[in-house]
Amino acid sequence: MKSSHVLFALAVAVILPAIGCRPRSKEITSLQRKQAEQFISEAQFAVTLRDYARAEDQLAKAVAVCPDMGDYWVSLGSVRVRLGQRAAAKTAYRSALAAFEDAVARNPKDEQSMLQQVSVLALLGRSDDARALLAKLRDRLPDSRNIRVFVEQKQLDSLLVDPAFKEISL
Repeated sequence: MKSSHVLFALAVAVILPAIGCRPRSKEITSLQRKQAEQFISEAQFAVTLRDYARAEDQLAKAVAVCPDMGDYWVSLGSVRVRLGQRAAAKTAYRSALAAFEDAVARNPKDEQSMLQQVSVLALLGRSDDARALLAKLRDRLPDSRNIRVFVEQKQLDSLLVDPAFKEISL
């Protein structure tokens, strides 16, 4: 009987994350955030040297410490694209999207994270979904200056044709 409980617990631990149900993660300490910032700093230096393998290693460490930082995941995805690791980049971009969605769930007025979701959808090659989300945000928050400017200046269209953006997109 005990083994069936263990198997059930194992099945729940494997299946729930796979279908998008994430258990609440424990609180990230300020020391962990500082450690992640150090990894990010080292990764940025490695990118300037075009040492993408080293940057990928440092970024992977940063997201392991602070998985709630969507920007870290985006950086990891872009480095993985440069390394030719498209499947791993897709996983990182999906994690970025989840992190930005979680940020909005925690703070429904976080317009920056809302717009970051639009950008990550575009990075994933889901431009139709990005446009639909942007239209939804515009309708839901008609008084938002940031969203209005993003739409009026056609920043999504600009991103989609930007060669640097195309270089890190899937």
